This record gives sequence, structure tokens and C-alpha cells, in this order.
Amino acid sequence: MATRRVGLWLVGAFGGVGSTVALGLSALARQVTNSTGLVTERPPFAHLGLNAPADFVVGGHDIRTTDFREAVLGLNERSGVFTARQIETCSPDLAAWSGNVRPGTVLRANDTIRALADHPAVQEVRTPREAIERVQNDLRAFQATHNLDQVVVVNVASTEPPFELTEDHRRLETLDAALDRAGAAALPPSGLYAYAALDAGFPHVNFTPSLGTSCQALDELAVRRKVPHGGKDGKTGETLLKTVLAPMFAARNLRVLSWIGENILGGGDGRVLNDPENKASKVKSKDAALASILGYRPQSLVSIDYVESLDDWKTAWDHVHFEGFLGTKMAMQFTWQGCDSILAAPLVIDLARLALLAHRRGESGVMVHLSCFFKSPMGATEHDFSRQWSALEAYATQLR
Repeated sequence: MATRRVGLWLVGAFGGVGSTVALGLSALARQVTNSTGLVTERPPFAHLGLNAPADFVVGGHDIRTTDFREAVLGLNERSGVFTARQIETCSPDLAAWSGNVRPGTVLRANDTIRALADHPAVQEVRTPREAIERVQNDLRAFQATHNLDQVVVVNVASTEPPFELTEDHRRLETLDAALDRAGAAALPPSGLYAYAALDAGFPHVNFTPSLGTSCQALDELAVRRKVPHGGKDGKTGETLLKTVLAPMFAARNLRVLSWIGENILGGGDGRVLNDPENKASKVKSKDAALASILGYRPQSLVSIDYVESLDDWKTAWDHVHFEGFLGTKMAMQFTWQGCDSILAAPLVIDLARLALLAHRRGESGVMVHLSCFFKSPMGATEHDFSRQWSALEAYATQLR
């Protein structure tokens, strides 16, 4: 079979997750790392014809003036997560792929996101439609320049504040009208990138808590253009544990009285989430699963605090207070520590491979079978991780 050349377009390319994805793909292709952390390297997916790491060309949008190698070196200096051999071996790919990254848009971004933008060519445009067209021009040029069979767009950018949907977002017709109005707040940046991708016929995955494609009008656009999409907010740490442990309490009929989680992290993600507006999106996403799994809503608290010295490392402390037989109250506590980008990057590669597969198969609309990857899975009400995983396994088995 002829090798397919595919593109991975990262929104927020030079962030911790984006730069780790780029290094990881190169390291896998050049065999200076193994596949630990990649879900799609497990047996259920072995015969699906997924794209190999060497098939990928990386590009993206960013609002910062840097490149993949500098981003990787900076992350490694602060967090110590890569080897010198990995960086040196992969530097040619990082240099080549940096040339594919274009200045992004900050149209309707809040001040915290705008403060990150130091690229002199960051797009300042008059209407949302103009921003979308510029993004599409970049995507099409990327595909044409590298003679790519497919391109998948994955949003790994900083978390936006919550975005309030209106009647404009219920139907594609009304959203389209709003996009042409100067000064219109029709979509936040994540929605503009998402619209651009779907309208151009590229699958889209939202790895952030931001809006992305999560409105009816954009799902209508995806179905109309015959492209798959999915999200939102990658499930990498504390919430992953919640969706594994909460079903245990439910199955044993132990009543959870309260579940308190304190999260501390540094890095760019932490700085952005230090803004209460941006933090609100993340807290809402992290706190959504418990009531769905338990069938009732215990007292819960999710806090996120920025600790600059931690950089890309994050820690979660959780205290679960529950009631057992004869009304006896007991507790469980756990600590989760991990490197945010190292946890997220392999999942981004998994999602890119699975979205490209779905697109080749002619699937369109929300990829519900990918729910196990997300805190707030679009198109799904199931949050129990084991059931979500079984659904993905069933999908893979059916295709095999």
C-alpha cells in the first residue's frame, strides 16, 4: 500500500502540548522513544491502518514569536522532561515544521490571551468571516505545499473564558449571517479555527475546554461538509481518576457525601487559568462528571491555583468523604502528580490518527466513540471511563 502523507495542524502549536506533540511524532518516527502512552498502539487498533508517525507533517497557528525547537528547549530547561538525544535527533524535523506555523488570530480573545501575543503578524481583522478565510488560506497552502492526502486540525491552545451561545448558534444559516458583521462576537478564536477547518473539509478535534465545535450550527456544518469532529477538554489527570473511581462508589452503593479537589500547576496553562474568566471554563469541565456517574450531586469543589515554580508539572489532591453501612462515614484521599504536556501529547496523536481514520471512512458529525479522551465529551452523556473505553474498543473491533 502506498504511504499516505497527512498533516497535523496544531492551534497553539508552540505551547507545551503542541511542542511535545511535534517532538513526540519525530521521536517515534526516528525511533528514539517507544510508544508508551499511546492508546492507539494497543492491540484493538493494530489492524486499522492508522497513520504511522513518519506519515505526519506538522504545522499550525500560534500568536507567539518562537519555534518548535526553542519551545522544546525552554520546556526542558524548566521541567526536565526530554533527553538531549531526543532533542538533537529530532531538531531537523522541528526546524522544518516550524516553517509551517502561521500567525494566529486574537479576534474576540480576552486580555489574558492577548497578552501572550507577541508575533507582529498576528491577525487583526474586521469581521469573523475575514479571520476564517485567512485561517483557511493557511490550511490549504499547508496541504498543497506538502502534497498531503489529509489534514486534521487539533486545538491545543490556551483555555478561553466561557462563551455564551445565542440563537445565532442554533442554525448554520444564522451563524453565517453573524460572521459577516463587523464587530460581531459570533465566535471566540477557538470557534473561528473550528469553523475554518470544518468548512474547508478538514476534521477537527478540540483538546481544550474552549467552545471549539460544540454548538449546533458547527455540527450542522460538519455534517454538511462530511467531516468528523470531536472534543472537548482532554482527560489526562484528576478527572481521569474521578471517572475511574466514581463508578466504584456507585457499584458498591457507597454514598459520596463530598468530593474536594485542589489542583496546582505552573507553566503557560497555569498563567492563563490564573485569570478567573479563563479558569471558569476549566472548573466547569472538571466538575461535570460526578453527578452523571453517581446519579446524584454530592458537595463538590474544584480549585485550580497557579504555582509558577511548578511549570509544566501539576499536582492534584483529592478528598472523598463517603457514607457506608450503618451510616458510618469514611474517607479516601489520593495525590496525582504528572507532567501536563507528557500526559496530553500522546492523546493528541491518538486523536489525530483516529480522526483521520474516521474521515477516510466517510464519517461525519461528532465522533462519540472518542468520549474516553475527554472531560466533557461532545454528543455523549456517559462519563464512566470503563464504559467509554468499551465503546472505543467496540468501534475498533467493528472496523477490524
